[in-house]
Amino acid sequence: MEELKKLKSNLGLVIKGKNEVVDLVVCALCAGGNVLMDDVPGVGKTTLAKALASSIHGRFQRVQFTPDLLPSDITGISIFNPKNAEFHFRKGPIFANVFLADEINRASPRTQSALLEAMNEGQVTVEGKTYPLPKPFLVIATQNPIEYQGTYPLPEAQLDRFAIQLEIGYPDAEAETEIMRSRRGVDPLDALKPVIDTDAISAAQKKISVIEVERSVEAYIVQIVRATREDIRIRLGASPRALLSLTRCSQAKAFLDGRDFVTPDDVRKMAPHVLSHRIILDNKVKYSGAKKKEIFESVLSKIAVPL
Repeated sequence: MEELKKLKSNLGLVIKGKNEVVDLVVCALCAGGNVLMDDVPGVGKTTLAKALASSIHGRFQRVQFTPDLLPSDITGISIFNPKNAEFHFRKGPIFANVFLADEINRASPRTQSALLEAMNEGQVTVEGKTYPLPKPFLVIATQNPIEYQGTYPLPEAQLDRFAIQLEIGYPDAEAETEIMRSRRGVDPLDALKPVIDTDAISAAQKKISVIEVERSVEAYIVQIVRATREDIRIRLGASPRALLSLTRCSQAKAFLDGRDFVTPDDVRKMAPHVLSHRIILDNKVKYSGAKKKEIFESVLSKIAVPL
């Protein structure tokens, strides 16, 4: 789809030297998933979220998660109107196309859980009444992996709602030079223009749902997910929701590459980003210093790729 290529190029004007990151975020958007960015401050997480919202002509909202943040600060609250003696619902910042939950692990579990319904069902329920969220809807949450004091680790139920986890990482020297030069005048983010609208994104999501997944590729996806439950180094493997997410993201990858069918290579490329954050390592393995992605890559390497 030509418009999606323009979207990736547009994001590349702001996020220098990170083509894979841009591809993954666009893939999550088209797959109808959510993104967890686990990275140090200052590498462009907020900039990427803003650039994405601007590029799709969507509504952007950012909330800095803090220990005193309440669920109603995100979802909204009913306010009493004395003129007509009725309660009026005032929508919270979650009613956006791109919602940035900055440092999500600094808020209490109660506030974190306010996102669960929105992330899974595209709606929020306040005082027994359900309100649909705009479409498309994407949550981008950030975490700082080096600061744990005063944080609340995301529970497995919430991690499972994120289609993709990624790290932006530091740019190379060439990209860093470009960043320095581009910020001398007008901020490229301020000059960014929309290249696609939200209706086109919603249409792409529908097209992705019918991308062909051949039986051998289906079996490959099932094998990968089940292998995470059978490896002795992993205490908790990927869920059926993870299987559906991997399928959907693989379809999105195929669609963005201009194909109407999923290949094993699509699955192989998406699997580490879709499944690694969903597994829990055995305590001995965890405290030995092993990383989730390393263990997952080891599991993945043992599974035969269908021809």
